[in-house]
Amino acid sequence: MPARPRTIRPYAIRPYAVRPYVIRAAAVAASTALALSPATAAPASATAPAALPGTASGTAYGASGTGLAATPSPTPAPSGSATRSPAIARPAPAGTATPGTATPGAATPGSPAPAALATPTPTPTAPQPLRLTPEQRKLIDSVDVRRVHEHLQAFQRIADAHGGNRAAGSPGYLASRDYVADRLRRAGYQVTVQPFEFGYFKERSAVLEQVAPRRVRYTHSPQPQAAPKEGEPTGDFATMVYSGSGDVTAPVHPVDVTLPPAKQPSSTSGCQRSDFAGFPRGAIALIQRGTCEFAVKAKNAQDAGAAAVIIFNEGQPDRSDLERGSLKEPGITIPVVSTSHKVGAALAQSKATVHLKTDTISETRTTHNVIAESRWGDPGKVVMVGAHLDSVEEGPGINDNASGSAAVLAVAEALAQTKTRNRLRFAWWGAEELGLVGSTHYVETLLDADRRRIALYLNFDMIASPNGAIKIYEGTKSKAGELPPGSAEIERLFQSYFAARRQPYGRADLNDRSDYASFRKAGIPTGGIFTGAGESKTAEEAKLFGGTAGRPYDPCYHRSCDTLTNINHQILPVTTAAIATATVVYAFAPNPPEADM
Repeated sequence: MPARPRTIRPYAIRPYAVRPYVIRAAAVAASTALALSPATAAPASATAPAALPGTASGTAYGASGTGLAATPSPTPAPSGSATRSPAIARPAPAGTATPGTATPGAATPGSPAPAALATPTPTPTAPQPLRLTPEQRKLIDSVDVRRVHEHLQAFQRIADAHGGNRAAGSPGYLASRDYVADRLRRAGYQVTVQPFEFGYFKERSAVLEQVAPRRVRYTHSPQPQAAPKEGEPTGDFATMVYSGSGDVTAPVHPVDVTLPPAKQPSSTSGCQRSDFAGFPRGAIALIQRGTCEFAVKAKNAQDAGAAAVIIFNEGQPDRSDLERGSLKEPGITIPVVSTSHKVGAALAQSKATVHLKTDTISETRTTHNVIAESRWGDPGKVVMVGAHLDSVEEGPGINDNASGSAAVLAVAEALAQTKTRNRLRFAWWGAEELGLVGSTHYVETLLDADRRRIALYLNFDMIASPNGAIKIYEGTKSKAGELPPGSAEIERLFQSYFAARRQPYGRADLNDRSDYASFRKAGIPTGGIFTGAGESKTAEEAKLFGGTAGRPYDPCYHRSCDTLTNINHQILPVTTAAIATATVVYAFAPNPPEADM
């Protein structure tokens, strides 16, 4: 953990005399009113420095709205990977609307995904004009990406000093919490460190092997939260999150399994206590996926006297591979693992005896959210900006999500002494990686009156993926459910910003996989930006943003290699500038989430 800064006086960011890294995000036209229709904006992307602060290369955004690109020095790629210097995208001359082309380069952890000249994503309706006062532009100007790098380096040092991660419930998370809270107090915020309980889980080891009628050793798939690398086998079995520990050798006893499987998912195996009538105590329960939660199946098996549980996938074409699962919370004390349909069906048909061993920690622990509130602005119109602070157990989590945490912290510090129209509230969530626990606790414990005072929530999770694509959360529809009124306004604000910057962008579904979920469910308008996780980049996205199609946006997603070398130094200044702009706009908007000045 780095030494704590001296607390002589409240801390405020001051502009640097030489500012090659400063993001001038909002000064995109000479006039106060900005014309923001993507149909008329000439596309361009600016490149940002590939090296960490202290190098000479960089990018400054000038008042003309064009990026002045300097040739970056690529960060060395990991051993065994090839890295090409990214192409430099030159902005189109002012007043033109002719798109250019760019040469996409390879994006590997440690090398930025190159920018590309491309037409911005079309929108059903043109974004509304965004009006910024000179004072607001100055505020946005004051958010320096070097501050973001400073915080990223601090989070890396914290992980290095505490076992390589910053996971909830770990010493690394406590140190991250203290670092953020200390910076905010020095900046002058009212800081609350909010405690909450969560289910802590860590897997140490696991073994699954058939010992009779023949010997078969099954491949363990560790890191149940991790996305596999391209071409990497997922394994035959995985320990379920919140599994208990144990070392068992016993016959496998199938529980109401359907083989071959029905055409449609319908198995109720293990869902009723009656399924275990006549179950031999001490046997290993073999249960088929389907209908009810894994936790229900495991609890029924444990209550029936099972010494361990194997839950195999149901068997339909899209339900055959290994399905990593969770028991939701600590409480199950016996080993519980999941397997593919093939492994489970073979065990059921062979009347096998199995050796199953798991060594885990599954317990309830206490961790914290960090909430910082400004001393100015209308307390009846709270603008919330948040990012999750924890990493997974497997690594330091620098892109996921020190990137979002660092950018939000830099914005908060820059605005600390600003008397805004609306109240600013910043949040760093704990235990996001274990099921959005911290943000859910925060929203669910708000009084109804306090919930109504939150005008909107902006979420920033993974904003510098090495093979990334800049994506705006879609505010008009979601697969997760109904979106609160006002979410579309937030989407349009980011569209306006990127269109004015002539920056291509895509869209991401508000699918409840990050901390905006509880705000959405509570009816609070929500939005933000995201640059991709373990999913593969499309060919269209590679044309727009550079990088490599068919490869994950973040090849180090939930892995030990999510370090400082896993940050995209071209995307980070762009996303940081967007965060700064949205926060400043809503800090002064008369009726947020409407962005009109």
